[in-house]
Amino acid sequence: MDIRDARISDAREIHRLINYYAEMDKMLFRSLADVYENLLSFKVVELDGKIVGCCALEVIWADLAEIKSLAIENSFLGKGVGKALVMTACEKARQIGVTSVFALTLEPEFFIKLSFTRVDRKVLPMKVWRDCARCPKQNHCDEVAVMLKV
Repeated sequence: MDIRDARISDAREIHRLINYYAEMDKMLFRSLADVYENLLSFKVVELDGKIVGCCALEVIWADLAEIKSLAIENSFLGKGVGKALVMTACEKARQIGVTSVFALTLEPEFFIKLSFTRVDRKVLPMKVWRDCARCPKQNHCDEVAVMLKV
């Protein structure tokens, strides 16, 4: 399994993976322009020349980063792709000096298996909620906050 930094040529496939899940109401939509603007924060898994997973790490503050846009090709679910991406993101956070990583997710059990713990969303700083302003579920959010000390 090859985990690497995303390249310009990966942007359309990252966009497709994310929006596949967004169409099922499992994550937020991201425009292709947004993927390009944030490309440096993405890692991808490439198998046999095909992008089968992506994940972004966004630094929020000196001690906090968010795992975002974790999306895996359906045929690769349960094969360790998501775990590898999350662990790579956590290692990157550790390397740059961030002490905690969190995610807002509809799949908290996945993260709990990776030693994350559930946290009350209220403990997260307001800066985290800037994405909420454009979310259609803003007033009835069903995402769970999970966090890991790295």
